[in-house]
Amino acid sequence: MAQDDLAYQSAVELAALIRTKKVSPREVMQALLKRIETLNPKLNAFVTVAAEEALCAATRAEQAVMSGERLGPLHGVPLHVKDNLFVAGSRTTFGSKLLEQNITADDCPAVKRLRSAGMIVMGRTNSPEFGWKGVTDNRVFGITRNPWNTNLTPGGSSGGASAAVATGMGPIGMGTDGGGSLRIPASFCGLVGFKASFGRVPNWPGSGGAILRHIGTITRTVADMAASLEAMAGPDPGDLLSLPRSAVSFTAELETGIRGKRIAYCPDLGYATVEPEVAAICQQAAKRFTEAGAIVEEIKLEWRDPYPAWSVFFFGTAAAAVEKKLATQGDLLDPGFRRVVERGLQLRGVDFANALAARHDFWEQARKVYERCDLLLSPTLAVPPFAVGQDDADPLNGEKLDSLQWTRFTYPFNLTGQPAASIPAGWTKSGLPVGLQIIGDRFADLLVLQAARAFEQIQPWAQLRPKL
Repeated sequence: MAQDDLAYQSAVELAALIRTKKVSPREVMQALLKRIETLNPKLNAFVTVAAEEALCAATRAEQAVMSGERLGPLHGVPLHVKDNLFVAGSRTTFGSKLLEQNITADDCPAVKRLRSAGMIVMGRTNSPEFGWKGVTDNRVFGITRNPWNTNLTPGGSSGGASAAVATGMGPIGMGTDGGGSLRIPASFCGLVGFKASFGRVPNWPGSGGAILRHIGTITRTVADMAASLEAMAGPDPGDLLSLPRSAVSFTAELETGIRGKRIAYCPDLGYATVEPEVAAICQQAAKRFTEAGAIVEEIKLEWRDPYPAWSVFFFGTAAAAVEKKLATQGDLLDPGFRRVVERGLQLRGVDFANALAARHDFWEQARKVYERCDLLLSPTLAVPPFAVGQDDADPLNGEKLDSLQWTRFTYPFNLTGQPAASIPAGWTKSGLPVGLQIIGDRFADLLVLQAARAFEQIQPWAQLRPKL
């Protein structure tokens, strides 16, 4: 099979080809490593490529196929992991000069489980320092670029993962999401990004930031998202907030459909401003769910923006991550991240208590939607991709909210812990991807995936590829 054909096979398709001996794991890995060698200099998606280790693992995977051993559901499929998750024996820098030579000794549970499913870690992808912003650049590795237009950002903080998946450098990219960091880059790169219900995929090692953080993947297809979640989900003794294993199979039930489901679409959540072309694309995409038999209604919400509560947790946990090093090594930090840390250091215990109360107040608003509908749709982001070198999009209509106005659809659902996915809603006239967000009630992970799959069948996107 030609290199480009292999590169754009989904993970599920690759696993089937490997299982039936139509391609070998080593052949797949060689093709993708060659692609990384060609494309990564243009994008800076990968910051570490473990070529030798990956080829050795692919050889062992090939031997397992040929000897008739029992194979995992994603046997021989390459995996890349964001540079803020633990991978055994790998440099894990968190995009920070403070940890530039940090080697982690163990896999985090999600990586360990994907390895058990047969996946092979091929390298690490770029992230801003400690995942602090929705674009991807740092002082260790530099700027990651959007494959649809390399003058633009792929989003963040899992921007390296999205740039890699979009260009066929690896079908599944593992990342994290504390305010939109899976959904933002998925939206900007025309991919699927999903944060499952809080605790569905265990967080480890524990930290203050885990109060907002979801570990998940970015993929080109919904089937790959379901397969990766199936492998990663389930309780872990290292995460006291991890959920019991789901009683349903995300892969077996994916094609059930959404006929008769009640879907609400809100263009602004009651407080957001959206760029007009993005708004029009998302509204049209929402209407198409009727073609899957769903009942779609556009609704008005009067929600209050939960940014003040979310920012307390975000700033506070950022400060906790580097407080002890700030006095002596603060000059090594990204200036924007340092400002976030300094704001976090000003917070008091009562600020966290008030933020917890505000978090519950916001959930009281959100949960009422699900008394009359099964799913909520919104734009993923307020804008299409913007220029590299900016930490944030330009304010819309002159309005500015701590520079995060463009992400006002994503961070609310890190507060509530609800499952939320970004899928491609369409492309702008200038050829840039726009994401639609699907938000489920608490623990309704399967329904979110089923809705994403239904839309994928109505308006396929995987055949659309950036030209580099």
